[in-house]
Amino acid sequence: MDISSRLTEIVGGDRVSDNQEELFFYSRDPGAQPPGRVDYVVMPRTVEEVRQVVLLANREKIPVTPWGGGFTLSALVVPDRGGIVLDMKQMDRILEIDEINRYALIEPGVSQGALRSYLRKHHPRLQHSTPEAPPTVTVVGNALIQGHGHISPRYGINSDMVNGMEVVLPTGKVCQIGSGSMGASWFTRGPLPDLPGLFIGWFGTTGIVTKLSLKLFPKPAFREVLAFYTDDVDLIPEGIFEVTQLDLLEDFFLISQEKPDWMNHVFFIIIISGHFEEEIGFKKKAFKDLFREFKGGGKFIFVEDLHPALEKRFLDVPPLAALAADFRKGGGFEYTGAILPIDRVPEAWRKGIEISHKYGMICSYVHQVLLGHSVMFGFNYSFNRADEEDVEKTRKALEESNRVTLDLGGMIWKGEVEAQRMTLERMDPNTVELIRGVKELLDPNGIMNPGKWEMP
Repeated sequence: MDISSRLTEIVGGDRVSDNQEELFFYSRDPGAQPPGRVDYVVMPRTVEEVRQVVLLANREKIPVTPWGGGFTLSALVVPDRGGIVLDMKQMDRILEIDEINRYALIEPGVSQGALRSYLRKHHPRLQHSTPEAPPTVTVVGNALIQGHGHISPRYGINSDMVNGMEVVLPTGKVCQIGSGSMGASWFTRGPLPDLPGLFIGWFGTTGIVTKLSLKLFPKPAFREVLAFYTDDVDLIPEGIFEVTQLDLLEDFFLISQEKPDWMNHVFFIIIISGHFEEEIGFKKKAFKDLFREFKGGGKFIFVEDLHPALEKRFLDVPPLAALAADFRKGGGFEYTGAILPIDRVPEAWRKGIEISHKYGMICSYVHQVLLGHSVMFGFNYSFNRADEEDVEKTRKALEESNRVTLDLGGMIWKGEVEAQRMTLERMDPNTVELIRGVKELLDPNGIMNPGKWEMP
């Protein structure tokens, strides 16, 4: 019996495909990376179906790539070596919302929009950390790639919010990790050996998450946006330090764009929230006083009349700050997610402008400050998907900005395969060997998303 027939026995004929028209869509993502090759697409609905597919793949040594929303832009779920794409979107149940213990237990196909709508309707006092991404992006996928959300500057990145998970290992074993391994409540990941780290940041090379428990947070009744700007790039580190020292914000990002001219400044966008109007008033005054008395030796200007469209854009959940990018004909958009020390931002800022101009692009930035300890610095590049020369220029710009990130002592967030290679080349050799050992232990036949975190 051929592989397609065996997959059909597991999940049914309507959830297996090897039609070229459908495989085409799973062979690429919206970014600038080259397409891959897919042999089969399978859409499981249960953990047992996932397990049976993995057991088959392990016996036959067929690559398996878990697929959530497919929006990483860096081809993390585009197979390098063919095989099975396991599209998890039909496993889309919100299994539990524990309001008192503030967590959600969900399946991997639950989208950001679905969880947000469910909470708004049934648990309006709670929220989850929503990334700046299309609402069809999956909650689990964002957490597993260490993504950021609209309350990350206050509570941490979304992988910090993981309480535990259920995982199908490459050998077909199913494990519960965190407090869910001890009983019915998924309220915490410790104090136990911190096993979620074996699956967070690994790009599906160590297992397939079939359930995930994520922390929820209080949803404030009031939110407002404050905008300040400066033309002195060297003031950015001190400005970030002072803003985060107040410890009063919900979200905090920097934004700049060369065109139109009025956007060609360094804007500090601060989202404040509170449960009472008096709380909002206190926070607004505190930030205005801070910038009025700023001791960094430069000048910050408060934007008195922020345009209503911009105000809505920044206050939306998620904030649509990336709309500042210069979207070209053809609609392509890429960025390097550089996680940088705050004191290296001015140098990265100047290098980003240099790279953009080298490849004929308008420079635009959106940077989210992460708890005041680091910055997600976006080298943003727009391109025409239908113009292969334009796409190739974008790839070269990404490669250069990745090298700049590493040269500045930063790390590349959700990097494409070449960025992963760069990272491994600079990593401590003993750490590389540890990564190799973990992968080989969990996935002895090397079936899980091969080509990602490939050892040099």
